[in-house]
Amino acid sequence: MAGSKISNRSGTKSKTSLKSHGVTHPVAISSQANKTAAGTVKTAKTVGKKGKKPSLLLPSELLVNMYHLMVRARVLEERMIQMYRRGDAFFWIGGPGEEAFGVALGLLTKKGHGPEFDYLHLHYRCTPTLVAMGMEDEDALRLMMNRTTDPCTGGRNFSNHYCFPNWNVLPVSSPIGIQYGIGIGTAIAQRRRKNDAVTIITGGDAGSAEGDFASSMIWASRPGFELPMYITVQNNKWGISTNYDSQHGEKHVSDRGRPFGIRTAVHNGNDPIEAYLAIKSDLEYIRKTRKPVLSEFRVSRLYGHSSASGANRVQGEEDCLLNFEKTLVDNKILTSNECQKIRDTYFEDIREKAERIRSEPTPQKETLWDLVYANNENADWRKF
Repeated sequence: MAGSKISNRSGTKSKTSLKSHGVTHPVAISSQANKTAAGTVKTAKTVGKKGKKPSLLLPSELLVNMYHLMVRARVLEERMIQMYRRGDAFFWIGGPGEEAFGVALGLLTKKGHGPEFDYLHLHYRCTPTLVAMGMEDEDALRLMMNRTTDPCTGGRNFSNHYCFPNWNVLPVSSPIGIQYGIGIGTAIAQRRRKNDAVTIITGGDAGSAEGDFASSMIWASRPGFELPMYITVQNNKWGISTNYDSQHGEKHVSDRGRPFGIRTAVHNGNDPIEAYLAIKSDLEYIRKTRKPVLSEFRVSRLYGHSSASGANRVQGEEDCLLNFEKTLVDNKILTSNECQKIRDTYFEDIREKAERIRSEPTPQKETLWDLVYANNENADWRKF
């Protein structure tokens, strides 16, 4: 699959085009709707066992939907890289290579507003998760280009620093690891409500070196006061330019949960089927027991850390999207031609959306202090 010809599609036009290719256009399946689809899934007991591959353990319709969402997230990210290179944006950081994990997580999240629904404390490689939850392409593009129409920050933050209050998606922050500490609060609120909602936290292997990561495990595992926290680490073996092997004495980051009595596991985050089954099993355990889980997903970093390091395609990295496409083609769920048409359709759709958004306004200096507060007052010192 050509690395540069991947993209997203969500409008009426794309639906028509995709149907003409004999492929149903993807929709973000909510956790409620997913109960039906997931109900046909065979047991995940084969995952991780020698000689057993978790292929075809999910319904074909769900597999095709996951492929669409993964392609869409990849094309969206690659378009944003191109936007940075042509001067339409100041900075890019994102998650190409984490689509298998991210899409699976987004599909299995209980989406809504308030403590009865899952809270998501995400890091800045979370575009695939939000695409699967139903985020519009324009939302990511407007944030990337710092347009006032950006619904997350009004054009005032970096790319992929999302915030969707109506979905319990808390603001993504640049300082790594702090989401692990913040998640403690929402998990306590959910424990008090005695519901089945989960606090979901994502982060990289470098973030696990922060004190917030240890704090999340301590608070989540107190005997008799365990918290419904899904603590995840997407291990791409890099922290900016520092490699994992030179920094971690433990074999797996997830091993650090064992002294706390937390259920732990390591999964192949480059396999969307294994990721889906693992996340489904983890979330079902937390919803039922109200106890935490620490899961590590091995993923790839396909375009380096960010635009600060060039955002060039890294050779030799495993590509979850290419692997998944091969699985679908080999099992005659999709054809190579259908896959190419899907990519081309998304590519053109994202390109058109990006061109339209270029003409939208950028924030003005007069609005710098809008929606910023200190001690319940507007933070503009000139108005004190």
